[in-house]
Amino acid sequence: MTGPGAMGYPVSLSLAGRLAVVVGGGRVATRRVDDLLVQGASVVVVSPELSEHLERRVAAGDVKVERRPFEASDLDGAWVAFAATDDPAVNRAVMAAASDRRCFASSADGAPASMKPMAVLRRGALEVAVGTSGQVPGLAAGLVRRLGSELGPEYGVLCDLASELRQERKAAGPGGADPDWPAVFNSGILDSIRTGNLDEAREGLRNTCHSSSSG
Repeated sequence: MTGPGAMGYPVSLSLAGRLAVVVGGGRVATRRVDDLLVQGASVVVVSPELSEHLERRVAAGDVKVERRPFEASDLDGAWVAFAATDDPAVNRAVMAAASDRRCFASSADGAPASMKPMAVLRRGALEVAVGTSGQVPGLAAGLVRRLGSELGPEYGVLCDLASELRQERKAAGPGGADPDWPAVFNSGILDSIRTGNLDEAREGLRNTCHSSSSG
């Protein structure tokens, strides 16, 4: 059971060019580093030892590394931090240093933290995030895998087309309606995208806007 304040506030962070610190050099740290690099973050790893994959990342210049135990000052200027060691005392120290600096932080061992990463399915600009308030990460990951079998790449294209339409309607001035999304999903628009007929899909989206604005 969860009480008031136990559940997190879901957001999508823009970390491009911003400092992210990962404390630890093993499997969990490796996964976090890879995810952060995809987002364009400036990543620093703090750990006496690194996985082979992280060593390759360092050699390629993808990340910076401090080959020593964690120090609180490692989080100076950081936007986010990840405690990914197998030492609970170190992970708690990371959480404390992050709290002192108002830096959002996550702990791999489930210790109280200000940030709980979610499992994410991405289809282009479309992001579907699933979380369990940090309680059962495996469940969230399993649900994302299940969703991935149902939400194919056509949903990313749909997002792009809807974004184009939204910009068109904003440029035309106030009064435009958003697509009627239940109508979109029950129409043949996704089938049009799957077969590569994007003009037909665009027209279908426009028609759903007309029907929703006329109702």
